[in-house]
Amino acid sequence: MAACAQLLLLWSLCLCSSGSVLGLKPAGGPAEPPNPPGLRAADPPGKDAPAAAAAAAGASQPRRATGWKLSEEEACREDLTRHCPKHTWTNNLALLECLQDRREEIEIAPDCNHLLWNYKLNLTTEPKFESVAAEVCKSTIAEIKECNEVERGRGYLVSCLVDHRGNISESQCNQYITKMTGIVFSDYRLICGFVDKCRDDINRLHCGSINVGHKDVHSQGEVIACLEKALVGEAEQQDHVRPIKQECQRAILRVAELSSDDFHLDRHLYFSCREDRERFCQNTQAGEGKVYKCLFNHKFEEAMSEKCRDALTTRQKLISQDYRVSYSLAKACKLDLRKQRCSLDTNLPRAREARLSYLLLCLESAVHRGRPVSNECQGEMLDYRRMLMEDFSLSPEIVLHCRTEIEAHCSGLHRKGRTLHCLMRIGRNERSTAIDSVCQSALQTLVQSADPGADYRIDRALNEACESVIQTACKHIRIGDPMILSCLMEHLYTEKMVEDCEHRLLELQYFISRDWKLDPLLYKKCQGDAARLCHTHGWNETSELMPPGAVFSCLYRHAYRTEEQGRRLSRDCKVEVQRILHQRALDVKLDPELQKRCMTDLGKWCSEKLEAGQELECLQDHLEDLVSACREVVGNLTELESEDIQIDALLMRACEPVTLAHCHDVVDNQIDTSDLMECLVQNKHQKEMNEKCAVGVTHFQLIQMKDFRFSYKFKMACKEDVLRLCPNIKKKVDVVICLSTTVRNDTLQEAKEQRVSLKCRKQLRVEELEMSEDIRLDPELYDPCKSDMSRLCPNVAFGNAQMIECLKEQKRRLSQRCHQRIFRLQEVEMSDPELDYQLMRVCKQMIKRFCTEADARYVLQCLKQNKNSELMDPKCKQMITKRQITQNTDYRLNPILRKSCRADIPKFCQPILNKASTDSELEGQVIACLKLKFSDQRLSPDCEDQIRVILQESALDYRLDPQLQIHCSEEISRFCAEEAAAQEQTGQVEECLKVNLLKIKQDSCKKDVLNMLKESKADIFVDPVLHTACALDLKHHCAAIPPGRGRQMSCLMEALQDKRVRLQPECKKRLQDRIDMWSYAAKVAPAEGFSDLAEQVMTSPSKNYILLMIALTVCVLFLVGLLCGRVTKRVTRELNRTSTSLKKKDCLLSPSFSPPLLPPPPLPDAWSVCNQRQHLLLLDLLCFIGCC
Repeated sequence: MAACAQLLLLWSLCLCSSGSVLGLKPAGGPAEPPNPPGLRAADPPGKDAPAAAAAAAGASQPRRATGWKLSEEEACREDLTRHCPKHTWTNNLALLECLQDRREEIEIAPDCNHLLWNYKLNLTTEPKFESVAAEVCKSTIAEIKECNEVERGRGYLVSCLVDHRGNISESQCNQYITKMTGIVFSDYRLICGFVDKCRDDINRLHCGSINVGHKDVHSQGEVIACLEKALVGEAEQQDHVRPIKQECQRAILRVAELSSDDFHLDRHLYFSCREDRERFCQNTQAGEGKVYKCLFNHKFEEAMSEKCRDALTTRQKLISQDYRVSYSLAKACKLDLRKQRCSLDTNLPRAREARLSYLLLCLESAVHRGRPVSNECQGEMLDYRRMLMEDFSLSPEIVLHCRTEIEAHCSGLHRKGRTLHCLMRIGRNERSTAIDSVCQSALQTLVQSADPGADYRIDRALNEACESVIQTACKHIRIGDPMILSCLMEHLYTEKMVEDCEHRLLELQYFISRDWKLDPLLYKKCQGDAARLCHTHGWNETSELMPPGAVFSCLYRHAYRTEEQGRRLSRDCKVEVQRILHQRALDVKLDPELQKRCMTDLGKWCSEKLEAGQELECLQDHLEDLVSACREVVGNLTELESEDIQIDALLMRACEPVTLAHCHDVVDNQIDTSDLMECLVQNKHQKEMNEKCAVGVTHFQLIQMKDFRFSYKFKMACKEDVLRLCPNIKKKVDVVICLSTTVRNDTLQEAKEQRVSLKCRKQLRVEELEMSEDIRLDPELYDPCKSDMSRLCPNVAFGNAQMIECLKEQKRRLSQRCHQRIFRLQEVEMSDPELDYQLMRVCKQMIKRFCTEADARYVLQCLKQNKNSELMDPKCKQMITKRQITQNTDYRLNPILRKSCRADIPKFCQPILNKASTDSELEGQVIACLKLKFSDQRLSPDCEDQIRVILQESALDYRLDPQLQIHCSEEISRFCAEEAAAQEQTGQVEECLKVNLLKIKQDSCKKDVLNMLKESKADIFVDPVLHTACALDLKHHCAAIPPGRGRQMSCLMEALQDKRVRLQPECKKRLQDRIDMWSYAAKVAPAEGFSDLAEQVMTSPSKNYILLMIALTVCVLFLVGLLCGRVTKRVTRELNRTSTSLKKKDCLLSPSFSPPLLPPPPLPDAWSVCNQRQHLLLLDLLCFIGCC
């Protein structure tokens, strides 16, 4: 070792942990110095202490050459006997230790003080003392090369041994060096060179006086304490002025380093904490820094004295500036620091390399990268990381940059890490008081240095707040495991979580989430992927081009890529990325990018959203209103949620019961997580579904409508179709309408090939079914009907299609726009019953029972056919009736009728169509028109079959005839109220109206009832009461007669007139009633045309008589016509002959005529010709009258 280094080590001090060396006598040398100091108190050491001591030593006369005893000196005899145990009187070193470790309230005589100081000074400067050390430590010196080569006789040997005392294995040598160092440490002036290096700083800082008279020499540890406080306070100054010189700083830190193994050597701390040591660390053996660590652990105990707490804080601050001030840390991590090359970074100044934060970052980086670091070193790192989190004042950057925030918001919270969590809370809450960016950066740096994500115990405030939660919810995880924090996050906002733990956890996670490296599990699994895909640096390195928050964004962008899209994350890394995304979904503040870009929008739109998860939902609800940067990040996050709904941890937690009950296959088989949301939507109204889950699922559905990309399965199935068929359309509802319209047009036009792909059509069906469940999922319907919903359906829930059903039932009272939309919706639902959510939900079991083989388009038709089955569910039957009523209001709502009667409707009902509106019902007018033509038997066979079905259905339930309801509402309430109130309609209302036909005053109602009678003549099935009464008679007497066109009714009428046939009494009575009704109808409503007349004749009871008379009349007219024809034929012939004669006569009278050779026959006169013509006209008149 060089000479300057030896001088530096000479003024350095060492710590002592063992007991006093009593009677130490190495071979060949005395145990005590041969020249004891004199007893002159009148000459205290002045400005030149060493010189004065030497003079004093030279002036004094030793009483004995050897064996000088301090207890025999008169100046100290009284103090020794009063304060020191008797067994120490024979050992000078034990007495010296006793007096210098006395309590503060105990004072000793000034002459004794001066004697002790001179004695200690002589010990350090006496060359023979070095020879004793050389003899006691002979083997140790030979082992330590540096100490073996030092110059002897100048005191350098002892300094070298002090510097290498950690390598001394000899117990006697170790005791000797430690004891002698402890003696001289009691006064800073005894430290060789210390006074010279720090004299100016001591005077400038008023840390004490170098003169003995100004201060008790045994309290001179306070001077070093004063310098230490000034040194640690230097880093906390805003102006960065360094009041302490560099050489004094190094001297102070070296003194602190050499006093690190035994707290006795830190005189200020020793005197400040003697009682606290007895109270908290009585059983802790001194040495190796154990007492320091024990006191550090009890620093914030209520019983700890403030004076001791301040001294400990100063000591900890020194450790923060130079880790070597901690004996245990420096010793445990010495080899690891060398192995991990933590002291060889040429880019950093030496002062920074010694900082505790740098050491921790370097070694933590090695641990996170999987490099070996000894358990002893990791244990020491854990203690000091906990120390940094526990006391903010140990981080000068926090004290410097966060002073304002601490004074304003965190005063009185100094203990147990509460100040740091207070600052973290302010950092999270950007609304009320924004934290300074420099302070925020200092907090982030501190969290990285302490790395509490690796072990929750580092954060004492979190540990104490969450202890109960960890013991209950996370007891299966090993204590100190990084998974504890993830476990706590999984139980956030659950019943097991306590409020204090929730706050502390979110405060810490806020900062951990801003640097992906602070999550040890994520870093361990993803460091390779991050370097490969995101070009990241080392654990303790940062880059302005790639800030820590951007790395995770890069990772999750690659996490959900398909193989076709390029490079993807490894499986383990993707799992960790998904875990972090799940955690971040719990609180918008845990997503740095989201919070940064959406800070303005959060304040503008979501200031009142205070519950968990509400802020993100609020941003999604206002997606169109957000600024572009915020809209982009919210859109990306929502798109990720659509692919992996488990990212929304709150929703998954709320939906756990329904997931276990109905979607466990999806979860257990690890099917695509987008299937899980589809399953939840399908089971949204199961009994296991709670309100929170239903609201969350509905919210997710509503958000999906804003952009088709938010529906992952739909996006993947239809992306190419959307780009090809619906370009520039972004909203999902518009995309669905565009694609479904394309599919419908291709189907109606019977195109050879569908333009929409098969996989897209399948997913399109899913989306259409989901939209039919909630009116809010269909903006085209929701927006026009908002006012109608609040006015007509104020207390009706949106889900389960209840609101849509309410609007259908209130259709007559809807506004025009809403009415048009509802009509269009019903038209689509009738064409495709699967889109009728209420029908499919209520009749789900009945469809399985009756219509399993039916085409989806004919499900309603199938249900109608089985409506009156004994196995039909009453609720389903009621729903079918509702749909029948709707269908009968307009033929366009009955696709089968519309198709069957496509030629008949324009042929017979064109005037009605001309008056019709496109989006409003015809109130059954077209169907009523077709019914009349059915009675006239003028419809096509297909149309006739459909009208017959409608007539049969409406004959059983008057509500299925909208025209009857409109025209006869008053009569029904007056005459048939009881029948109308019946739950089961069997045609009793129609029968009531027929019976009360004579009492009906309104012509329109009377006409409708007469039409019913007219229709019943055409088909007995249209008259359910009569058909029921005559069912047996039809079977016995008319089984061979085909139904329709009044054939079976005629059969019954003939049987009624045939006295040989005996009909059932009820049938006979009903038939007679119908005959009377028809007779009355004939009087009230005479035939309006030949067809009505023919119908009345054919349905009359005297049909045979009337037909016979008509036949006789025709025969008589035929005979009369034949007679008249023969007479008129003869007269006509004579008239023709006479006419010919007259023409000849005219010809003869002509001048150009040449007379014939023969004479003409005689001509009749004019009178006879006239009489013949009158006779002919008379005969024609008689024939005409006869024919008439």
